[in-house]
Amino acid sequence: MNATINKQTHFTDLGLIDYQQAWDYQTDLFNQILEVKKLNRDLSINEQRITNNFLLFCEHPHVYTLGKSGDEKNLLVKKEDLHTMQASYFPINRGGDITYHGPGQLVVYPIIDLENFFTDIHQYMRLLEEAVIQTLATFHISAGRIPGLTGVWIGFDSMKHARKICAMGVKTSRWVTMHGLALNVSPDLSYFHHIVPCGIDDKAVTSMEKERGATIDMNEVKQVLKEKITSLFEMALLPS
Repeated sequence: MNATINKQTHFTDLGLIDYQQAWDYQTDLFNQILEVKKLNRDLSINEQRITNNFLLFCEHPHVYTLGKSGDEKNLLVKKEDLHTMQASYFPINRGGDITYHGPGQLVVYPIIDLENFFTDIHQYMRLLEEAVIQTLATFHISAGRIPGLTGVWIGFDSMKHARKICAMGVKTSRWVTMHGLALNVSPDLSYFHHIVPCGIDDKAVTSMEKERGATIDMNEVKQVLKEKITSLFEMALLPS
């Protein structure tokens, strides 16, 4: 356990950013935290350094990412044809299967030391889901969970009509997290037709704009989701 609990969290909105660039940035922050934890093991309680926490918001150009437990067959187009769709493809080190990121989708990357908050991966995932559920409620969209399936769903009380609105996939090491969640605000949903989203072939994908039948302001969603995450994790948010 950390000698000093640090719930201060540096927030950065990266805007529209290339997936590889964001992944490299995440990895750098992730490794910085791990290095501090490694050094702390050889120090006395009074000498140990606090670990930092980071919360990143962004959007990506069209990209498909495949988690380490995923099946490449869930990409339904040839990789060499992706350039015609202006899309790229990355096998990555998060959990979960294949998903899509693109403009109009709010992607959230918490790179935090859970020892500053709680040491429970299940609780971490459920709080991220809860932040999204509460955010959607603010926009008058009823959403919830489906037992056994990660993420946030519309029509969650009816398996036949369930629609995924937020996908999640994370990586953790020594209680440090990276990757996170992707909330569909107003993306081009046709890009999901080229994959089996999250490896689930009998559920639809939706967005906030599709559910509301109205334009949704991305900046308003960002502000609400930031407030919900901050509150649920009891973070002290710092500007970058």
